[in-house]
Amino acid sequence: MVKHFSRELVAEQARIVETPVKHHEVDRTFELPKGLYIATVGLYLGFLAVMATGLPTAGLAIPMAIFAFFIVAGFGVPTIWTRLAPETKSKPMSWSQLRSQGISTHTGRLPMRDAAVQVLILPAIVFSWGIIAVTIASIVR
Repeated sequence: MVKHFSRELVAEQARIVETPVKHHEVDRTFELPKGLYIATVGLYLGFLAVMATGLPTAGLAIPMAIFAFFIVAGFGVPTIWTRLAPETKSKPMSWSQLRSQGISTHTGRLPMRDAAVQVLILPAIVFSWGIIAVTIASIVR
């Protein structure tokens, strides 16, 4: 059942070729347009700006700076990651592509409006919460 093949026999019969090179294309775009990420960062940093200007306390300066650092790092590191080598052909989705195609999610395809709402709802709520908290604090004072 098993036959031993010598190296010489294999060398005579075999066709030896170079090892194939694997080309794996990595998509590091996060699929959505850059504007949605910029709006998200803007709303989070806007919340910190509202809180810092509405509640100007010296004791909050360091925590606000730390929070701002974490927000910038949380979005900056993935931005750097998208530009790492090797270069890829993948590009972020444009607004016109999002408008015409929508985006595929776990629950199905979403049109542009629904995708934007899904991405921006939490940052908008946090920003609104900051405005409400500062308004209440200014009324109570």
